[in-house]
Amino acid sequence: MLTFLFLALLARAQLVISTSSQPNSIVILAGQSNMSGRGGVINNIWDGVVPPECRPNPKILRLTSTLTWVPATEPLHKVGVGPGMAFANSVVARDPSLGVVGLIPCAVGGTAIGQWSRGSFLYSQLVRRASAAVQGGGKIKAMLWYQGEADTVSSEDAELYKGRLEKFFGDLRSDLNFPLLPIIQVALASGQGLHIEKVREAQLGLNLPNVKCVDAKGLQLEPDYVHLTTQAQVKLGKMLADSFLHT
Repeated sequence: MLTFLFLALLARAQLVISTSSQPNSIVILAGQSNMSGRGGVINNIWDGVVPPECRPNPKILRLTSTLTWVPATEPLHKVGVGPGMAFANSVVARDPSLGVVGLIPCAVGGTAIGQWSRGSFLYSQLVRRASAAVQGGGKIKAMLWYQGEADTVSSEDAELYKGRLEKFFGDLRSDLNFPLLPIIQVALASGQGLHIEKVREAQLGLNLPNVKCVDAKGLQLEPDYVHLTTQAQVKLGKMLADSFLHT
């Protein structure tokens, strides 16, 4: 009897895995280290703490480097806690119509906006991964973008940031054949240089259709004064979810 029960439960588990192996709603996660996540990372070592808001959920998948869907777990980018899991758990709990949500991790720490321009390696990888993600029938619902700390070092980069960001968003929408791709960007909480406010001004002043901005200023930082703490990432994830659900 126990053997039969075990086999029945195993078959049920396999059925659940097979029916959720492709997401219905897809979200791109891109930018630099505060999107990839450094929550709980001290001296390049992650403390392994996963808040309840970031725990695995059978309705949340992650696209791997080999372009396959697997259950999503922290860390999504293999470093520390970012906003992705808190965001995804929040949206699937509040909007069941989204079905299974698939996250596409694309963020790379330390990257300036110029490294995401059309034709660059990072840009090409983002487009390749996003294009592969929809092959199973899912639809891209949004891109979450948190980047700009690297562009606060040079006054020239800070001055040019707005134009470069606008072009990046426009090129990406064109190459994904999604002219009104919803984009939720994060205004900086910190920076690597002295020109934080100039970059924030560009982010907060961007006026493009279907581009929204969530302000991270004031969220708690790690001792390096650049990266968000785990709890700050959880809060940011919920802020992004609020914005997404009102898109």
